[in-house]
Amino acid sequence: MPSTPPTRSPLPLYEPAAPDPGSGRRLDLAAGAAALALFAMVASVGAYLLSRSPSLHVGWPPLEADWGPHLGPGTPAAVAVAALAVGYGPRLAARLPSRALPWATWAAAMAWTWSLALVDGWQRGVAGRLTGSGEYLRGLDRFQHFSSTVHDFTGHILINSPNNWGTHIAGHPIGAVLTFVGLDRIGLGGGAWAGAFCITAGSSAAAAVLVTLRLLAGENRARAAAPFLALAPGAVWVGVSADGYFAAVAAWALALLALATTRTRAWQTAVAASASGLLLGAAVYLSYGLTLLAIPVLAVLLCTRRARPLLYLLPACAAVALVFTLLGFNWWQAYGLLKTRYYQGYGGVRPYAYWMWGNLGAVVAAAGVAAAAGMRRVLAAAPSAIRQWRRHADPQAVAAVALPCALLLAVLAADLSGMSKAETERIWLPFTLWLPATAALLPARDHRGWLSAQAATALLINHLLLTDW
Repeated sequence: MPSTPPTRSPLPLYEPAAPDPGSGRRLDLAAGAAALALFAMVASVGAYLLSRSPSLHVGWPPLEADWGPHLGPGTPAAVAVAALAVGYGPRLAARLPSRALPWATWAAAMAWTWSLALVDGWQRGVAGRLTGSGEYLRGLDRFQHFSSTVHDFTGHILINSPNNWGTHIAGHPIGAVLTFVGLDRIGLGGGAWAGAFCITAGSSAAAAVLVTLRLLAGENRARAAAPFLALAPGAVWVGVSADGYFAAVAAWALALLALATTRTRAWQTAVAASASGLLLGAAVYLSYGLTLLAIPVLAVLLCTRRARPLLYLLPACAAVALVFTLLGFNWWQAYGLLKTRYYQGYGGVRPYAYWMWGNLGAVVAAAGVAAAAGMRRVLAAAPSAIRQWRRHADPQAVAAVALPCALLLAVLAADLSGMSKAETERIWLPFTLWLPATAALLPARDHRGWLSAQAATALLINHLLLTDW
C-alpha cells in the first residue's frame, strides 16, 4: 500500500523564545489594538483640526476619502471572497502544488481587488478612477507630438508654468503617464482599460511577494503568508490607482533580485539580475519615491551575502535611465521642480506635525492590524536575526526578519522626508503591500481570526467611506 505524503504544516517565521505561548498571543493582540488606537487617535485629531481649518485638505483624515456608507454591486462578491479566503485560504495554501500557489494567490488577490473596486460601481469604482481631474488620462492628448512633449515635459511641472500638467502627471516621472500613453496607442485607451490594467498588474504584487519569500525565507513561511497577501486591505487602493501598478513593478523587481541571488549558475544570475535592474530602473521612472527601493535591495543582498548580481543589475538600471535621458527627460531636473510644485500646492499647507502621524494611521488602514501583530514578532526577533547573520546561521530566518524591517524602514524614511503628507494609503503601496506577510509569524491557530480582521478592515473602509481611489 503506497504511503501517504505528509501534509505540509506552515511554519512561523520565528519561534518566540518566551516559555508561555499565551503571553506571545496576548502581545499580538496588544500590538493589533495599539495599531487600531493609533488610527483612532489620528482620525479623531484630524476631525478636530478639520473642523477648525481646511489645511489638512482631505475629506476624512487620515484617508483621502469622504464619509458615505453605501453598498454596491461588488458587495456580495467581496463578502464571498473574504469568507472563502478566511475559511479555506490557510488550508489551500498549505496543500497546493508549489507552482500553482503563486497563480492561486494572484487570482485570489485579483478577485478581492475587483470585488472591492466594484463596491463603488463600475463607473466610479473602475472606469472613472483615472479620468478625473488631475489624473493621468486627462493629459494623454498632449502626447500627439511625442518627442516634443517629452522634451518639454519639465517645463510644465510648476503650477505657474504655462499649460501646467495635472497633479498626478506633474507629481511623477514621465514613465507613469507614458504607461497610459502606451496603452492608448495599442488600442486600450480610456478609463475602463486603464482601470483593468492597474487591477490586473497591481494584484500580481501578491504573487511577487510570495515568490520572494519562498526564495529567501523558505517554502513553509511563504505558504503561511499567502492568504494574508491575497486578502490585504491595501487592495482597496490597488483598485483603482496607478500606485498599485507601481507596487507590482517594484515587487517583481525584488522577486527577480531574490531569484538572482539564489541561483548557482552564472547565466541564471545574469538574466535574473538584469531583468531586476530593468524593473528597478523603470520603477524610479514611475515614482520618485521608489528610489527608497534601495533599502530592501540592500537587505536582499545582505541576507544572501551576494554582491555579484550588482554587476548586471546596475548596468540595466543605467540603461533605463539612458533611454529616458536620450528621449529628453531629465529626472533630476524634474524632481527638483516637483519639490517646488509640491510646496506650491497642498504640500505647502498640510501640517507636517499632523501628517507625520496621520501617514502611519494610513499605513494601518492599508496593511491591517494583522500586519501590526506580525511586525511585533519581526521586531522581537530582530536581535536574534542579527546574531544569526553574524554567525552565518539560518539565512532563511534572517531574511524573514530583515526584509520586512527594510520595508518598514523605507516607510519611515518616506514619512520623515515630509514629501508624503496625506494620500499615503495609495502612495506607499509598494511598501505596505509586503507588510501583511508578517502575519505568517502568528500562531497558525490564530490565522483565521487575523484574516477575518484583515477582511473586515477592507470591507469597512470600502463600505463606510467613498475613497478617492
